[in-house]
Amino acid sequence: MSGKKVIINYRKGFEPLEEAFANLGYEVIKNAWHLPAGADDIELAVVNLYEAIRQPWRALSFKRQLRRAGIPLIGLDRDAPWHMGIRKRRILLFRCLNLLDIYASHTMQPTWNFAPTKIYSPNAVWVRNFNLHGHTLAEMRDPGFYEYDVSFLGNMDGVRYKEHAERQHFFAALRERLDALGIRHYIKHSSGISEEEQIRVIQRSRINLSFRSSCDHGGEMSWGLPERCYGVPARGGFLLTDRRRHAANDFDLAREWADYEGMDDCIRQIQHWLANFAQTRAIAEAAHEKVMACHTYEHRAQNLINAAHACRAARQTS
Repeated sequence: MSGKKVIINYRKGFEPLEEAFANLGYEVIKNAWHLPAGADDIELAVVNLYEAIRQPWRALSFKRQLRRAGIPLIGLDRDAPWHMGIRKRRILLFRCLNLLDIYASHTMQPTWNFAPTKIYSPNAVWVRNFNLHGHTLAEMRDPGFYEYDVSFLGNMDGVRYKEHAERQHFFAALRERLDALGIRHYIKHSSGISEEEQIRVIQRSRINLSFRSSCDHGGEMSWGLPERCYGVPARGGFLLTDRRRHAANDFDLAREWADYEGMDDCIRQIQHWLANFAQTRAIAEAAHEKVMACHTYEHRAQNLINAAHACRAARQTS
């Protein structure tokens, strides 16, 4: 063990990020809101932004301990600009307390800012769970490999989860359009569907769709890319997604990406890509290589480490 340590405060854990730091040679200290002995070896602390917002006084106490020890505090935000529906007054209080040194967000759009430094920290893939699962990209070039033309698995319970109501309505209408065109589809609410079945559907579908995510609720579309934008390519699938501003930051739009704008364009794009199977596989393979080369949790952990080192260096020169 090198002696390097990181604190990661996620009540339920954040195993992909914890494993990534461990793979980079860090000892991970989980859910420590009081500095343990040996704080000299702790290089940075990462907190779930939403848990910190909901516990501002606990976060304030933690920040004071970190400040005395010279440890940068990073708040990780994976749901902007919706912020998980937290009440505005709570967000205002947290911002006024000025607790974070670095605000790491999956979107750089103008929303709330919680620190003097903001960095782009998009979603990523946990390679242990998102990979080709025994298949090869060469296998997936065979049209006979596929069972479905179009698929989507995700939360579509718009009654219980209001942030998914628009998605529920979109896919209900899309099913009817696809049925009328004779296009085979597998579009289902994912609750109760095993991980093995979800992997099978992704890999056996010529086109995997993405439409909206919880961070889009509240009237404003997030620039950030949902996790499936990385997870589907990691498993070798071809992804057709609603348009996202940050796609250009993470993918080559000409070689690694396909998107649509609205229902009618979605139908047009589905018909186009079904008629151009070889092109879908070229994009899927290029996207797979990009994800594995640039968009794993090890890459995200290293980005946080670099930001913390830059923060420490700036303090020393100020």
